[in-house]
Amino acid sequence: MRTSGGPLDHFWGVVPAGGSGTRLWPLSRAGAPKFLHDLTASGRTLVQSTWDRLVPLASAERLLLVTGEVHARAVSEQLPQLERGNLLLEPSPRDSMAAIGLAAAVVARRDPDAVVGSFAADHLIPDARAFGAAVRQAAAAAQEGHVVTIGIEPTGPSTAFGYVRTGEPLGVAGAPDAARATGFTEKPDAATAEQYLATGEYRWNAGMFVARADVLLGHLRDQLPQLHAGLLELAEAHEDLPAHKAAAVVERIWPTLTKIAIDHAIAEPVAAAGGVAVVRGSFSWDDVGDWDALASLVPDLGSGSDVRVLGDMESVLTQDTTGVVVPRGHRTVAVIGLSDVVVVDTEDAVLVTTRARAQEVKQVVEALRAKGRADLL
Repeated sequence: MRTSGGPLDHFWGVVPAGGSGTRLWPLSRAGAPKFLHDLTASGRTLVQSTWDRLVPLASAERLLLVTGEVHARAVSEQLPQLERGNLLLEPSPRDSMAAIGLAAAVVARRDPDAVVGSFAADHLIPDARAFGAAVRQAAAAAQEGHVVTIGIEPTGPSTAFGYVRTGEPLGVAGAPDAARATGFTEKPDAATAEQYLATGEYRWNAGMFVARADVLLGHLRDQLPQLHAGLLELAEAHEDLPAHKAAAVVERIWPTLTKIAIDHAIAEPVAAAGGVAVVRGSFSWDDVGDWDALASLVPDLGSGSDVRVLGDMESVLTQDTTGVVVPRGHRTVAVIGLSDVVVVDTEDAVLVTTRARAQEVKQVVEALRAKGRADLL
């Protein structure tokens, strides 16, 4: 496999685009989740930016996107280059293993030598060059039969991310940074995260996985044979049947698929058996998980202001205020004398909280759901 310059031979990019980004409510909603938004005033939405990073590695013909049926139109409008047969639709959320496994099964039918790389649609990675270099190393390690994850170099003892522990170097040609992954840990408490960073052995688990399609599907067959069989049948229907017959197969099989993340289905058990590698990602990365994270990523008002604005700056007035303001309700937003505030103004809902309590926004969404306010979800 060519590992430098131009698209990688037999490399296929898979972009799972799911979730509703409830901690970024009321901007991010079920019908328009965060990956469909430009959250950094860059001029490109998160899914468009993900596409931009992957095209140099896989080319447009070898990029697949998996998303909910309700998002198909918006995704197609934002990514007109996406080939129709490369858009895989989920009738309902079944977590990341079903989405990635379906794409891998489709790719394996098209290219028996394929290496697939899965990269979420809603992550922020400003340095596309460094990202590409890490993916090229991961692809080289994947060719040797490893399931490879890209571990992000921590910038602090975050409790918002999972961690992967690195072991001995693997000595893979074309992947000098590849090391054995000795285990995964879910979001730890602050003290544990501090201990992890002190060892120098841990990296953030960003959920980026690269593997040969046959290797990935082989592990899935061993770990969850029923899910494996269902995904193979769905891939066969997608590739070989007319649309109306394929839809009938999806209707029958999709609801029966095990709902599980790829971390639990493959990464953790395969790592325990020594089959997972980790490549260091030295680039800046953020999953833009809440308004506190976003507050440091968007432009400020200028002139030394400590207020970040996502939207029309002319519609925001502040005095003695720090934090983030999102004016999307077509009116002026004025904030006076508040520190680390979050104000999100949309046409039908207004959120006011603090950066410190940004994680609790999800509870608002849950309360609205309990009240039957689907119009606000």
